[in-house]
Amino acid sequence: MFKRTAALLCLSTLLLGCDNNEVGDVSLGMFTTKDIKIEVLTDPGVPGVTCHISNIVADLSLSDPSDMSISCRQTGEITAAMIAAIDTSKSGEIVFKKSKSIFLKSLKIRRIYDDQSQSLLYVAYSTKETSGSFKHSMSTVPLWGSAAYQTPVQP
Repeated sequence: MFKRTAALLCLSTLLLGCDNNEVGDVSLGMFTTKDIKIEVLTDPGVPGVTCHISNIVADLSLSDPSDMSISCRQTGEITAAMIAAIDTSKSGEIVFKKSKSIFLKSLKIRRIYDDQSQSLLYVAYSTKETSGSFKHSMSTVPLWGSAAYQTPVQP
């Protein structure tokens, strides 16, 4: 009975580590339990935008490091209707959230719309201070050339 329970526990731990959004896994070396995981995210509100997020995962640790990087690009149609349906406030909205620790640390990605430059900004950040600062990274997707771009009115 103990062997069976231990086997099920190991299997469930392995399955929890699997992520169907993962597109890359880079080992940081033979003598470390840390890897760089690369995930793909399609913006649920603006499906014409795809982001790739890289972050370090520390196997056998209660908390992953806070470092991350994000890169977003237009990979499909972006329409004016999509932009009209998103939160255009200064704080934007969270489009992705992932736990990085059992101690309430998470990785969040927030979309913010910059009306003046007609760009979507994607900010990836850690919700817990590390080494005196909150880790973050940013990427922008200009609407220029998309169906959502509005020609500025000249005064």
